[in-house]
Amino acid sequence: MENKQEQTPKKNSNVIYFLILVIVALLGTDVYLYLKKTKSDEKVVYQNDEKTRLQTELDSLEAQITQVNAGRTRMTAEMQAKNDSLQAKIKVLRADLAKGKLTVAELSKAQEDVKQLRYFVTKYTADIEELKKQNSDLTTERDTLRTNLTSVSAKASDLEKQNQDLNTKVQVASALKLGGITVTGHKVKSNGKVSDETKAKNVNKLKIGFTVAGNQVAAKGTHDIFFRIIDPTGNLITATDGGTFNADGSELQASYRTSIDFNDDGKTYIVDWMSQQPFQKGTYTIIMYADGYTMGRGSIFLK
Repeated sequence: MENKQEQTPKKNSNVIYFLILVIVALLGTDVYLYLKKTKSDEKVVYQNDEKTRLQTELDSLEAQITQVNAGRTRMTAEMQAKNDSLQAKIKVLRADLAKGKLTVAELSKAQEDVKQLRYFVTKYTADIEELKKQNSDLTTERDTLRTNLTSVSAKASDLEKQNQDLNTKVQVASALKLGGITVTGHKVKSNGKVSDETKAKNVNKLKIGFTVAGNQVAAKGTHDIFFRIIDPTGNLITATDGGTFNADGSELQASYRTSIDFNDDGKTYIVDWMSQQPFQKGTYTIIMYADGYTMGRGSIFLK
């Protein structure tokens, strides 16, 4: 009887121990599952955070490329190819990061790709900045050359103008000028006898005597002399053989023309001019031209 009582408590004690072990095992399993789930959640959170960081870095790299591409029109073909390659790489990485869950291997590869991309973008940026500097230096050099060319052109124009002015002065200085002039009315009779005359109705010829002022720079030799004779009414007396000439920058009509042999010796030259019209009372003005300029003038009053 007593033996049965002793076996019952021992059996109950074994059951309790078994239950305790079961409870402990269940608690351990729960703890293991909880820790595993927590670790998994942390891993997912880490992966999501890393994806966000990588996407942000891609945004930054793309903005950096856009900023340095301000001088795109001046980009070389090689630079253009690099730019297109980097843009394409960013697009691929964005597509990879936009996927659902990434494996550890995929995330590690994306991190390495972004790292390499950062290196190439940094180098590309430095190359673009160097290219911009070279373009700036070339622009400065071009502007300097243009400035120098403008300065040289201005100096050449000034020299040309000075040369023209000097040539004009030489031409003016070398043109013949009257030293003196006398105009006398003559009456030529039918027997050929000539007499001085002051009455207009009796005059049928003007005798013009003149000398040329000394001029060491004037060319020695033949010079054409043109006469414009103005009657008392102010009209130019023309002749069929007078022709035209240029003087003082204008084309003029001549009343008479002749040539003289100039030797700068003070010689007196005589011109006999007969009018095709009767002479009138009043003053006749004789204007002479030589070498493209006014030579001088004289006059005669007829009664």
